[in-house]
Amino acid sequence: MSTTPTHQPGATLDVDRTDVSYRHWLKEAVRKVQADANRSADTHLLLFPLPEQWGVDLYLKDESTHPTGSLKHRLARSLFLYGLCNGWIRPGRPVIEASSGSTAVSEAYFAKLIGVPFIAVMPRTTSAEKIRLIEFHGGRCHYVDDPRTMYEESARLAAETGGHYMDQFTYAERATDWRGNNNIAESVFRQLERERFPEPAWVVATAGTGGTSATIARYVHYMQYDTRVCVADPENSCFFEGWTTGDPGVVCERGSRIEGIGRPRMEPSFVPGAVDRMMKVPDAAAVAAVRALDRVTGRKAGGSTGTGLWSALKIVAEMVAERRRGSVVTLLCDPGERYLDKYYSDAWLAAEGLDVAPYAAAIDTLLSTGAWSE
Repeated sequence: MSTTPTHQPGATLDVDRTDVSYRHWLKEAVRKVQADANRSADTHLLLFPLPEQWGVDLYLKDESTHPTGSLKHRLARSLFLYGLCNGWIRPGRPVIEASSGSTAVSEAYFAKLIGVPFIAVMPRTTSAEKIRLIEFHGGRCHYVDDPRTMYEESARLAAETGGHYMDQFTYAERATDWRGNNNIAESVFRQLERERFPEPAWVVATAGTGGTSATIARYVHYMQYDTRVCVADPENSCFFEGWTTGDPGVVCERGSRIEGIGRPRMEPSFVPGAVDRMMKVPDAAAVAAVRALDRVTGRKAGGSTGTGLWSALKIVAEMVAERRRGSVVTLLCDPGERYLDKYYSDAWLAAEGLDVAPYAAAIDTLLSTGAWSE
């Protein structure tokens, strides 16, 4: 049946595609996602123990306490609201995402909340615990052997099923309101208000989509703070190379061992011009850092936390050496219990050829003397 309107010459063309049942479903879906946010308390800002006489305070924003256990809960909520309000997510049609784990866990949760199917496209090497959590929330896992093919496979599945490819790597920086509205940056600065150094010298983030670093950096600039933003990048990731060379076309031949961060290409959501500094962190250093976090605070975290924590500790050492007082903030992205078979397994380290001993020694030296010995 043709949808082309018939009209007399000079008449007004008028096509009304109002779908009352869809609009009712949409209102209810948006209400459910917003209600999830309304039920959620803020996440904790933890103080990492350092000698008070150093005059430097180190904090970790503990995003592991979200309902789905990671920083990606905020992103997934924003992406679902973005997709719903744009009319992209439709009743009965699947939402598809390219994800190595935590984003998929959180998106599976929100898909179940509003009653649509969810498919996560991920590498076969994704941790067993993350796969379990995705399936627990009603999602289905679709595996690829080459992480570089996740994007194309996700788009193919969306076209095949009539679903929506969420595409966190493109839309993360657009879906989040970086001016405020309880984003992670606004939350951190509010929680620091009564600390001795309420405006941090540095905030350290890691990059998977690039959306978190973009949100934090934009908020800092918008609020006219002097805080600088550092992005820590793992091995087998292209953000550092793309940022230092100014080449957005850089690629990597293999995927990152640090789940949740590190990408084989410069993702569209990464905003290089907003970032002040980047560090390329060895994977063994990231593992040493999360193991040190466990020893010092009793909290296990994933490898992305370790990548950021290593960079934050290096900045702390610089400030101590230069006798600069102030605070540093980094992120506790997700719980380490998801990675007991990886970053907390000596057998996995041996199989990957990672020697954490020199980096663990560097952290011990810093915490006991204030000196950096990498």
